[in-house]
Amino acid sequence: MHVNYGYFYDISKGGRIMISYKNLETEMRNPRTMSLDQMTALEIVTAMNTEDSGVPAAVSRVLPQIAQAAQWAEQSFCNGGRLIYMGAGTSGRLGVLDAAECPPTFGVSPEKVVGLIAGGSGAFIKAIEGAEDSRELGWMDLQQLGLCKQDTLIGIAASGRTPYVLGGLEYANGIGCKTVGISCNKGSAVGKAAQLAIEVEVGPEVLTGSTRLKAGTAQKLVLNMISTASMVRSGKAYQNLMVDVMQTNEKLRVRAENIVIEATGVERSQARRFIDEANGSVKTAITMILAGCSAEEATRRLDTAGGHVREAIQNCN
Repeated sequence: MHVNYGYFYDISKGGRIMISYKNLETEMRNPRTMSLDQMTALEIVTAMNTEDSGVPAAVSRVLPQIAQAAQWAEQSFCNGGRLIYMGAGTSGRLGVLDAAECPPTFGVSPEKVVGLIAGGSGAFIKAIEGAEDSRELGWMDLQQLGLCKQDTLIGIAASGRTPYVLGGLEYANGIGCKTVGISCNKGSAVGKAAQLAIEVEVGPEVLTGSTRLKAGTAQKLVLNMISTASMVRSGKAYQNLMVDVMQTNEKLRVRAENIVIEATGVERSQARRFIDEANGSVKTAITMILAGCSAEEATRRLDTAGGHVREAIQNCN
């Protein structure tokens, strides 16, 4: 971002629009850490831990909005749409991270939850300066992704002013999909551009302006909630077990067996046999055992129940 005495520039279509960021809490100095450069290592990490302890409370104040975002994502999944995150820098990386964790955890395709970061995938490991300053790049990335009205778009920006995110939200609103803006400043531009604002006010950072700290932690908590709640509501859990886990390595093979054992009480050898008979599907194996049916019948029941194991077990038709 191009910073100059309390301002940053929104570069769109060759123009430069100077926007003040002086009044953003995330950019203010923290009065509790004014002597940061004189602290010992223990004092620094203690100060950071103290500041971080207030983040969950800040998140708790916006739980209704987070729940609404999760419901929208669930509706998108039910209607064949996607959950799409977009952001720049730390915010973008957090979105990409949450999206990348969904396939192994919930058994969804990588296209179901997508993370976009300003500057492309290379920006995940190396900052690409200037990419976040373009609104045009935001809508171009969504256009290339084939954004449709069944999708839910979540724009993430700690400051709430990132042009890349603002451009994406404006484009998404025009398409007709649900839009959510996550920021850490009250009354943010991102919040105003979205249909739903999630503004987690964590206050000034320990290190002035380093929003990878408290703001980043808050954003990660919010994304965890949205993706987990929407997936659970979409049938990706039985009780509190993740029954669509993908068995991509030995650790996850054992976890799949453990889940079947926990849900049904069978021995490990039986759990493995049922999983194999279910072509690797943990939820099918559980349904087979608890409903006393074949893999084919379990699959039919799950399809009828929209993937919800509890309903599939109770469905005797």
